[in-house]
Amino acid sequence: MTQTVHYAQPPLDFLPPKFDPKILWLMQTVLPVWMRWKSSVKTLNIQGADVLIDLFQQFAAQEARFLIAFRHPSPDDAYCLMNLLWNQLPKISRELGKPLPQTPHVHFIYDRGIPLWAGDWIGNLYSRLGGTSIQRGKVDRQGLKSARHLFANGQFPMAAAPEGANNGHSEIVSPFEPGISQMGFWCVDDLHKAQRSEAVFIVPLGIQYFYQDAPWQPLADLLAQLEREVGITPPAATLPTAPEAIAPALYPRLVQLGWRLLEMMESYYSDFFEASFMPAETSINQSANELAERLNRLLNAALQTAESFFRIPAQGSVIDRCRKIEQAGWDWIYREDLRPDKILSPVERGLADRIAEEATLRMWHMRLVESFVAVTGEYVQAKPSVERFAETLLLLRDTIARIKGENPFPRPTLGEQIAYLAVGAPLSVSDRWPTYKSNRRQAIADLTTDLQTAVQALITAEKPPTP
Repeated sequence: MTQTVHYAQPPLDFLPPKFDPKILWLMQTVLPVWMRWKSSVKTLNIQGADVLIDLFQQFAAQEARFLIAFRHPSPDDAYCLMNLLWNQLPKISRELGKPLPQTPHVHFIYDRGIPLWAGDWIGNLYSRLGGTSIQRGKVDRQGLKSARHLFANGQFPMAAAPEGANNGHSEIVSPFEPGISQMGFWCVDDLHKAQRSEAVFIVPLGIQYFYQDAPWQPLADLLAQLEREVGITPPAATLPTAPEAIAPALYPRLVQLGWRLLEMMESYYSDFFEASFMPAETSINQSANELAERLNRLLNAALQTAESFFRIPAQGSVIDRCRKIEQAGWDWIYREDLRPDKILSPVERGLADRIAEEATLRMWHMRLVESFVAVTGEYVQAKPSVERFAETLLLLRDTIARIKGENPFPRPTLGEQIAYLAVGAPLSVSDRWPTYKSNRRQAIADLTTDLQTAVQALITAEKPPTP
């Protein structure tokens, strides 16, 4: 998410890792207090911790290099991953009689755009924690070179999200990008060239969130608020007392809210951006396929609005198109000719600022689409759990906030949550090296598919009870 930019600025330079042990110690000290105070996640349920413990011991013995490929459904993922590494793994390793030589930590890859909306201090913090930035919409040679170096030679293992961004759904995995697999093979290549014998692994890590107590009343309150925002008068009826009757009572209202917002957005793009939409009936009984088709047409219209402005061809997946639009906007806002050593006349500077404002406004259409990349017409209908209700309603709330020109973050807290973190069997990249040498593209595609399948299996597996 990017805030409105009113002034053109110097280019987005690469943010290199500048690991500082003092900052790491400070964050390790502060994290438990911060999570109790600010985060809705109060409990972590860890499965497969012994896999990571063994890998960290192999890493310390210079027997293995590895990357943790974690699911990215929520902004809370980073805090849960840090809690897993800094607090849970040391505790579990001692219980297993396999104490770790030091508190686990990782280098990590983060989106260069995060400091743009979270603040420059976040970029500085991530850098000092050993993170390395990457620009998602272009071939970021410095970012890739840094990540490659860290994987093969860094002080710590690596961590990255193969989905590239959070999708807001605990039970839907977005398509994995191939960059993680490519990095694994680069690491094997670099180790061979250095005549080193470490094995290389990519470790799947599933992350899901569930509410400790179903927050149906806060959900109903948020639903009523959003209904008013789109011009619907909420019903006066209270929630049913029987838990099994709550979801059937709220579902028609959720559908009505979604359709109302969809109709408003279709009118917006047809009235002002010459988009055309086929007329369709809007009812609770409309099929999921029809809803998906209508939503896809809307997302396509939003993307085309931005693409036509930036003169970008509409090619690739929705995620690919979002990345290209984001990079095009950044190229118009963060410009090489605005470095401190460049001199612009007042008029040139004013024109640069105007185009920066225009670029920001056009990128807004892409931000709307980002919220819906994983939305389907049957997610709640197929399983009307409180979690799926909450995820869908919060995405609608984010969209309405953006339409109103507001920052959707931080989100409202609906209730305390349990995070389920499941570690899967490591995928050996080293064993796939002969295949990579004979057919690189196929080896990368196969590893990416196997990694996504492994993570999906961790998500769909039955969850154990929380102690």
